[in-house]
Amino acid sequence: MRCFIGIDLGSTTTKAVVIDEQQNIIGRGITNSRSNYDTAAAVAKTEALINGRFHLFRGALQQSGALNGSLENFIGQLERDFRAEQYLEQLVDLEATCRRNLAHSNFSGPVAEALDEVFKRLTVEAPALFAPGARRKSDFFRDIAGSQYLAIGEDVAKSLGMRYDYLLNLFDRSIIEVENRVYADSVRRHLMSALERTFAALPETQSKRDAVAAPIKQVLDTDMEETYVVGTGYGRARLPFSKEHIRSEILCHGLGAHVMYPGTATVLDIGGQDTKAIQVDPAGIVESFQMNDRCAAGCGRYLGYIADEMNMGLHELGPLAMQSTKAIRINSTCTVFAGAELRDRLALGDKREDIMAGLHRAIILRAMSILARSGGIRNEFTFTGGVAKNEAAVKALNELVEENYGKLTLNIDPDSIYTGALGGATFAWRAVVEEGKTAEARA
Repeated sequence: MRCFIGIDLGSTTTKAVVIDEQQNIIGRGITNSRSNYDTAAAVAKTEALINGRFHLFRGALQQSGALNGSLENFIGQLERDFRAEQYLEQLVDLEATCRRNLAHSNFSGPVAEALDEVFKRLTVEAPALFAPGARRKSDFFRDIAGSQYLAIGEDVAKSLGMRYDYLLNLFDRSIIEVENRVYADSVRRHLMSALERTFAALPETQSKRDAVAAPIKQVLDTDMEETYVVGTGYGRARLPFSKEHIRSEILCHGLGAHVMYPGTATVLDIGGQDTKAIQVDPAGIVESFQMNDRCAAGCGRYLGYIADEMNMGLHELGPLAMQSTKAIRINSTCTVFAGAELRDRLALGDKREDIMAGLHRAIILRAMSILARSGGIRNEFTFTGGVAKNEAAVKALNELVEENYGKLTLNIDPDSIYTGALGGATFAWRAVVEEGKTAEARA
């Protein structure tokens, strides 16, 4: 089958979307952006194609009727088992890389013994990370393995009476190598191993093994041809594509929002590095746009800085702000001065949740000024980017839009972080399918 792929290389995460010839989204993938942009693009694309396989698995099994009402449970278990297989392979790679780096270091003490114990525990604990209902703060290997390794490493170092920073140093040097490797060649092997794990975890499916395995193997044998790829995003200039395969992030976000919501007239995208206000016509073509200046104030990076100052996870800021009962005005959204103002507010006795609510409102106020410069907000209005997942930011946006423009239709897609990649995939589709139709018409 022919596939059209869009890759959005953002400042913090790289996203990819795969669509088919009918413009149906069949796969999405995401990874953390790296200094090696080629690898980030390759990993995101691989993840999107894997996600596409699961989409096709679901369709094939649904059509076969082999699972009769237990389809979603089976697919969920299969995906967890596949992720566990992926994780274990990278864990083995991480251990081997740590040992190579240890061989070239001059650390003293029982470091090799400590590594043995750390990775033994990591391997034992791995299945629990992918068990039904397990909660992980991240799905990226660096984050999952890192949090486990550091916690176990500290305990092991203490028990052996050695310096913990030796283990920390080995991890920091090794994880960079591991996360910059692409494991695309292992996908089929991992999927087949995961299928066996799933049959074992769901014994009631054993009697249907042949009927279930047949459509899955048929999907695995289907070639997902990368017909055309378009790159966009903050790091698009560093993507390994020729000029005709690159589109600006403004064009891609405008078109992506139009594809998700055809009535979209105004788009606000708040990403990790910048804020974009885009006006599009009824066909999704950009009419005008405005962006923030070089300052990162009012973007995801600003929220990340606040999270660090508060010693919290980025995902915790929105829920905390939603607990606010008192409006606090934050005078500056400057990242440089954010920490100082935050500490001043806490010293004055203001509650953390009220400060967080004020900070979110300040971020959206900055975005509103960019929207005003782009031509204001027209109905329908679509909010995209990573910050669109922050409930406090959405609440502040709803309030400020209603205060300044009245009631408007505000669209927020659960997968809005993929908007730019979707626009890129649509440009890829147009480059082949629409041009092919035009050529046929001329002939």
